[in-house]
Amino acid sequence: MSEDLSGRRIAHYRIDGVLGRGGMSVTYRATDVRLGRKVALKVIGEHLAPDAEFRERFVDEARNTSAIDHANIVPLYDFDEVDGLLYIAMRLVDGQDLAGHIKEGPLTPARTLTLLAQVAEALDMLHGKGLVHLDVKPANVLVTQKEGVREHVYVADFGLTRRGATGHRTRTGDFLGSPTYAAPEHLRGEPVDGRTDQYALACMLFACLSGRPPFQGGVQEVIAGHLSTPVPALSQLVALPPAIDEVIRKGTSKDPAQRFASCAELIAAARVALAGVAQGSAPDRLGPQSGSFPAQSPVSGPMPAQQGQFQGGGYQQPLQDPVRLRPPNQVGVSAFTSGKKERPAWFAPVIAAAVAIVVIIIVVVILSPGDEPARQPKTSSAPSLNIGDEPTSRKPLPTSVPVRTSP
Repeated sequence: MSEDLSGRRIAHYRIDGVLGRGGMSVTYRATDVRLGRKVALKVIGEHLAPDAEFRERFVDEARNTSAIDHANIVPLYDFDEVDGLLYIAMRLVDGQDLAGHIKEGPLTPARTLTLLAQVAEALDMLHGKGLVHLDVKPANVLVTQKEGVREHVYVADFGLTRRGATGHRTRTGDFLGSPTYAAPEHLRGEPVDGRTDQYALACMLFACLSGRPPFQGGVQEVIAGHLSTPVPALSQLVALPPAIDEVIRKGTSKDPAQRFASCAELIAAARVALAGVAQGSAPDRLGPQSGSFPAQSPVSGPMPAQQGQFQGGGYQQPLQDPVRLRPPNQVGVSAFTSGKKERPAWFAPVIAAAVAIVVIIIVVVILSPGDEPARQPKTSSAPSLNIGDEPTSRKPLPTSVPVRTSP
């Protein structure tokens, strides 16, 4: 468990208390002492700080969020690293996430459409920039009131957001995230686009109107449901017209090409299907199979008590490690089970460079002139004389020696 930083100061932020804990990070209620405003400070867990992959995802979240300016997306104020701690400072939302509202039971059709229409608008804007959120779920939709007029929605948590990518994977090939609202192509590691988020939004529409997600049970059961089972008929769970079943069926089609053209189009179709329903009351549940949205308990230890007026600011998430998922065996070959080892991206450039170096060396050897014959040392025709072991100057020996005779 990450150390509680309450009472400490990171850069110019004074940490006032814990708002929520997750597998990757802890979100604190903090005060920007320079500007005197309250913020939500998301700090990466100390146990993940040395992990390069999680650090990269954390930095991606900051960059993706800062690049988006929309009324329904949580504004990012600051991002930095101090003493080995990575943090993101963002607007403190005083309210509750959508998961908390669904846990209390089905929402009214009018409220459902009001909230999800804002989510759809934010997602379509994101898709227009070529980005895909990839983690659309009730826990990442923060609900508050803006100027006391109506409930206002903020879409949060852009840690998985990608541009033109396949379903998110760790470097070891694992899917990282929750399967409860994940589209089939995301789970399989296939190419994703805005229709992937639309699938999740259609599942959220189902959850808001029924009080439960479309598929329940263990991890493998939920994955199998998204991959191969149609979403249950909503009209069989709650008292709603069958027209809404067709809307959700299309939004959750296993084939992305069969879904709506945009998230806004999905909500517009739902509005038409629910036009004749009493908008001011929640739909009645039908039969014993419906059940409420399952509550999740913290894996280790109770949630720290919060103090002050910012309690429950939409960041109450259970303490749990990121779930690494693999699909059921009967699904067949996918990104989870493929035995083919893919070469890293740097492999081809390195091999090409090595081949180029070898070619250059061969060309140089071929084109270089042949070795010149060794020059023979010049020798004198006259013999030389060495005295002892020491070499002496080479002087010609005399050809004749004069002989003196005595008189």
